[in-house]
Amino acid sequence: MPRGKSTERMRRDGPDGVGALSRVMVDPPAVPPGCRGAHVERARWQWRPGDGGDPAALAQEFLAAHGLALDDLARPVRQDHQGVCGAALYISAAAGALLAGRGVGPATPAPALPEAAVVVYDHTSAAHGRPDHRPPSHWWLGAWTESWTPRQHADAVRAVRAAIGRGDVYQVNLVGHAAARYSGDPLPALARLGALPGARYGGVLTGDGWAIGCASPETLVEVTAGRMITRPIKGTRPATAAGRAALLASAKERAEHVMIVDLQRNDLARLARTGTVTVDELFAVRRWCDLWQAESTVSAAVAEGLGLADLLRAVCPGGSVTGAPKLAAVDHIAALEPVGRGASMGALGWVAPGRVDLGLTIRTAAADAEHLHVWAGGGITWGSDPDAEVAEAAAKSAPVRATLGAGP
Repeated sequence: MPRGKSTERMRRDGPDGVGALSRVMVDPPAVPPGCRGAHVERARWQWRPGDGGDPAALAQEFLAAHGLALDDLARPVRQDHQGVCGAALYISAAAGALLAGRGVGPATPAPALPEAAVVVYDHTSAAHGRPDHRPPSHWWLGAWTESWTPRQHADAVRAVRAAIGRGDVYQVNLVGHAAARYSGDPLPALARLGALPGARYGGVLTGDGWAIGCASPETLVEVTAGRMITRPIKGTRPATAAGRAALLASAKERAEHVMIVDLQRNDLARLARTGTVTVDELFAVRRWCDLWQAESTVSAAVAEGLGLADLLRAVCPGGSVTGAPKLAAVDHIAALEPVGRGASMGALGWVAPGRVDLGLTIRTAAADAEHLHVWAGGGITWGSDPDAEVAEAAAKSAPVRATLGAGP
């Protein structure tokens, strides 16, 4: 059995231990439409660095032990998955850094959360009620406490610019954190994130004493029918006509974006059949809440013998939330950010026979027994203005904070 905490159970999927929890039914991100509200947890594995081992390999082994063989993503789907519907898969940014050969970085502000998790689900014929139609519970969210001040954030931007000037890196993504105390049930608040406009990976994953709510628009990696896709997002402006024009006209944003597209192309090339990596769409402007964002699509044919663990080692941590070169950027992130990235800037989604669909956990919040946690940031290049970068991070975080603070 893989190292890490593992449990076997047949139970109704739902929250299990964060604060005063309700019986609200929640779906993990990227769950197929036919499985929504109709899955039962079968088994669970959770991992922290102290458990030892390679979390990517351990996750693949655990999935295989429960009928989800993902050892060759180029092969046709084998219909031997023992009635299993699929599984939610979570890899934190810290676990991703370990997979890349780096340390976990600063201490996480939410240690109740594991750094990797797999939850395997069976299908049930009866859809679960969502919600359970009881009167709404009390919900209170306190003031947000930031992990760094605007000045400290701006100073970190200047430090990245100095590193770029020395030739250490070309781009580094800086991320800040904030926490707020709460009372009541956090799951309805986390579930509301999935309804935000543009939340391609909207959903919630829960555990004993923790929960993650995601509103991410960004595909870290998708594999179907033997083809891999990544959709990096880089470049942000207010969702106005002027903001769209400014994003399209910005040489700085385009240069930053193209750097990450090249990085993602290289990540896929490590896993692809030779000569099959293509940029299908470059710098398309799409909307998330009240922001325009630039997105590209990169795809490639999967090489024979590519397994899930190989895929995770190549794409984690995501290039759009690290920088270029990736490993040097990860080292600067560890030195500059005051706290760990927790549930943010990692991978969260769904795996099944013949399918992997993982979102990058931007626009993501987490709950432990006492606090909600949020993270936000942006890519820093030589042309970055420190005050503008601080404002951009606040703009990305604002819809998430507002949604979490809304009443039940």
